Amino acid sequence: MEYILGLIILSIGLIYLICKRSKMFLHMVQLEGYNSDNFKKWIRNNKERAYKLGKDDSPVKKPLVFTQRATRLFRTNAIISSAFLLAAILYYILSPSIWAFILVPVLGLLVFVFQPNIMLISNMIMVPIENKINQGFYNSAQGKIKAREDLTVVGITGSFGKTSTKFIVGTILGERFNVLNTPESYNTPMGLSKVINNDLNDDHEVFIAEMGARNIGDIKEVAELCQPNLGVITSIGPVHIETFKNVDNIMKTKYELIEELPSDGVAIFNYDNEHLKKLADKTFKEKLLYGLEDIENLDIYADDIEVSESGSSFTLRDKKGNSVRCTTRLLGKHNIYNILAGVCVALSLGMNFEEISRGISKIEPIRHRLNIIDSGTGVIVIDDAFNSNPIGTKAALEVISQFKEGRKIIVTPGMVELGAMEESANREFGMDIGKVCDYAILVGEKRSKPIYEGLMEVNFNPDNIFVVSSLEEATERLGRLTRPKDVVLFENDLPDNYSE
Repeated sequence: MEYILGLIILSIGLIYLICKRSKMFLHMVQLEGYNSDNFKKWIRNNKERAYKLGKDDSPVKKPLVFTQRATRLFRTNAIISSAFLLAAILYYILSPSIWAFILVPVLGLLVFVFQPNIMLISNMIMVPIENKINQGFYNSAQGKIKAREDLTVVGITGSFGKTSTKFIVGTILGERFNVLNTPESYNTPMGLSKVINNDLNDDHEVFIAEMGARNIGDIKEVAELCQPNLGVITSIGPVHIETFKNVDNIMKTKYELIEELPSDGVAIFNYDNEHLKKLADKTFKEKLLYGLEDIENLDIYADDIEVSESGSSFTLRDKKGNSVRCTTRLLGKHNIYNILAGVCVALSLGMNFEEISRGISKIEPIRHRLNIIDSGTGVIVIDDAFNSNPIGTKAALEVISQFKEGRKIIVTPGMVELGAMEESANREFGMDIGKVCDYAILVGEKRSKPIYEGLMEVNFNPDNIFVVSSLEEATERLGRLTRPKDVVLFENDLPDNYSE
């Protein structure tokens, strides 16, 4: 009897250690959007980290959040893991022997080591259950939207710029309307369902829904949920190529927003984007075109643009001849495109140029999207760490080039999720860096190798390149390198589920 009691006590200790270790893999599953295929790929690409028996000391940028879904998965994983040990104890009770006794710690060790695989199995088991739960939230949110016939819904999507545009639209419309904006990067069916169910009330006149996608059909799903009256596509480019495979699929997916608009809906396009120009030209619903280049074909455009290290000013014009001078604290010419999208939405809802200009002046810099941080040391820090893509990196480098004083330093791990073009895109990124920056701090030797090669192609001084293993090490290097008036650009910051 004392042996059985000893095995039970041993098993409890093992289960505690197993559950403690499982939190790391629960975190990775959460970062992968609970997608089993993506988590399986993470395990395959991070075998050393996944099967390391010691404590994982990798720095955490976005901590594990024990949502209801995460809690359910954690418990399921704990039950499955415990079942192995319980089976071993029962085997010993039925067939007591030294080998049966040894089986408990051996099996416990195997369960401990193979926690990533057990977490994968647990997640796969929970998928149909979670889908049923999610469908309930989705249906509730959809019903709430349908019941609000007086509500105007603005859907915003794009390969890049959609989150910035969302906040810009919200600020401009706020000059006249009571607006509900989805927070941060809430752009999935469940994220939007949560906002609609918890935050949308009868006082809101406009609901702005950012719509994200990684696969064909994703935009259709969120559009069916939100039922937008206006649809904005900010851009199309090679983002999430790993899942979309090609730009044609991205175009098809983003256009799902326009297809889901009602017959009296308004489609809004960035007409300077070559891919969006094709989509706009085939659209026969009411549409508004904005841009900076092909002004004779545009409904809304800007000229007399002045871009500096403190923001931008420009003259806003429409094809009817109306105009107004606007100023914004947002950095970069690319943000003027985002503002023009907001102008189109505002005009569609009956706002005038005076209201719009006033709203533009109130737009706050958006966190992690080329916003300046006061370091308190005289060093200018530009935070563009949220995400990175070929168009965005060029825009960021254009912004840093506007600063006339101090040395220009970039900290970056490069771009990800670009599929087959990732290496060439990062090499070109390195070449672009070499034309603008004085120093480059590259995070991750393997991942940043193409950037290094690009820097060498433009004869960048190798003594001014520092390759580090983490953002923390990069920050330490900056502390020794920078001096007042230097400008530091943080371009992209890979989440915890990315590693060398």
